[in-house]
Amino acid sequence: MFSALVSLLLFAGRYVSAAKCHPDDESGLLAFKSGITEDPSGFMSNWEPGTDCCHWSRLECAEGSNNRVTTMGFFGDLDDPDKYLSGTFSPLLSKVQNLEGIYFQDLRNLTGPFPKFLFNLPKLTNVHIENSKLSGPLPIDIGRLSHLKVLSLTGNRFSGPIASSISNLTNLDELRLGNNLLSGPIPNGLRQLKVVCNISCSRTTNLSGGIPTSFASLAPTMMYLELGNNRLSGKIPDFISNFKSLKTLDLSSNGFFGVLPKSFKKLTEITNLNLARNKLVDPFPDLAIRTISYLDLSYNKFKLGDIPKWATSSEILYSIKLAGCGIKMRLDDLKSLGNDFYNIVDFSDNEISGSPVNLVNNKGSLVGFSASRNQLKFNLSDLELPRSMKYLDLSRNQVFGSVPESIVGLEKLNLSYNRLCGKIPASKFPASAFEGNACLCGSPLPACRRQ
Repeated sequence: MFSALVSLLLFAGRYVSAAKCHPDDESGLLAFKSGITEDPSGFMSNWEPGTDCCHWSRLECAEGSNNRVTTMGFFGDLDDPDKYLSGTFSPLLSKVQNLEGIYFQDLRNLTGPFPKFLFNLPKLTNVHIENSKLSGPLPIDIGRLSHLKVLSLTGNRFSGPIASSISNLTNLDELRLGNNLLSGPIPNGLRQLKVVCNISCSRTTNLSGGIPTSFASLAPTMMYLELGNNRLSGKIPDFISNFKSLKTLDLSSNGFFGVLPKSFKKLTEITNLNLARNKLVDPFPDLAIRTISYLDLSYNKFKLGDIPKWATSSEILYSIKLAGCGIKMRLDDLKSLGNDFYNIVDFSDNEISGSPVNLVNNKGSLVGFSASRNQLKFNLSDLELPRSMKYLDLSRNQVFGSVPESIVGLEKLNLSYNRLCGKIPASKFPASAFEGNACLCGSPLPACRRQ
C-alpha cells in the first residue's frame, strides 16, 4: 500500500508547469540515467534533455518547489524479472538539491557502495534503497545524515559494523537495516534516537551481544523492534515491557535464553510476536495481549501444555506457529482459532491428538497447515481441503483412511509415516510424500496389486 501511495503521487500530475528543467536537476538526473545500464521496463524512457523534468516518469515536483524535483520513486517487483534496474548511482545526483524523498525499492540490480551523494542533499528526509545489491561498509560518518526521518537499507549486502555515529540521527522515525551482512554489537548510542518508532535489523546475520540497555530510553515511541535472525544472546531485558506502544517484537533465531520477564504482561498492544528458535524456558508469562495477528513461539524450551487463550480468542489472528512448544491437547476440543480467516497454522513436534477437521474444513483463507510428529488419529477422508490451501504436512502421526483427490491442488504435501491405505490419486508429489504407509500404492509408489 505504501508503494502504491507514493506511485500515485508520482503520477497524479502534481507538477509545476514550466518549459524545462532547472539546469542542475537536468544534469544530475541525466547523469543518473547514464549510470543505469539496463531499464527493461522503460522507467526513464521519457527523460529527454530540454523537456520539463517535472513531467518525467518516476519524479515529482511538489508545489512550492520552484519547479525543482523533490521525489524520485522507482518500484520494482522481486517476482517479475522485467521490473528492475541495473547500474550504479551517479554522484551527480547531489545536484538535485531539493530532493526530499528517494525510493528505490525491489529493483534487485543496483550495485556499488553506500551512495555518498546523500550527504550533499540538505532537504533529504526519506531514504528507501531496498532489496538491491549495494555492498561494502556503512560509512563511519553516517551520522551526518542527521536530518533524515527514515533510513531504510534493508535487503542489500552491506557488511561490517554499524557505526556509532548512527546515534546522531536524532530525527529518525524508522531505521531499517535488515537482510544485510552487518556484524558486531548494536551501538549503545541508539538511545539518542528519542523519536524512533521502528528499528529493524532482522536477518543481518552477524549482529552479536545483547540488546543494549540504552534501548530503554526509546520506550515512549518504540512501536516496531525487529532483531530476528542474528547472533544476539543473553536474557531478554525487562525494560522491553516499558515499550507500551509496541506493535511488533521479533527476536527470533538468536541465542536468547532464560525466562521471559513477567512484566511482559504490560505489552497489551502487540499484534506481531516472534520469539521462535531461541533457548527460552518456562514459566511462560501470563500475557494480556488484546489482539494478536502473528504469533511464533516455536522451538524454544517451552512446555505450554495448551494454546494460550489470548491467541485462540483473537479476532485478527492470521498466523500461529507453536511447533515444539510442549503442547498436550486434543485438537477436537479446539473449535476455532478466534476467527475463520487465519492463513497459517503450525503445530508440529508436539503431543497433540485427535483430529484437525474443525480447523481445516470450510476455512476459505487457510494456506498452510502443519502438524507433523504428533499423535493425530483421524480419517483423512474427513478432511475437506479449501481451495486456498497450498501446503499440508501431517507426517508421522496415526492418520488412517485414503488419500483424497483434493491433494492435487496443493503445492507441497507430506503424508509420510501414517496408516493410510488405497490407491494414491494422480499427482506431482514424490514418493517421499507418501512413504511409510504400509498399504498405500500407485504412482509414485509401487503399483497396486490387482484383486
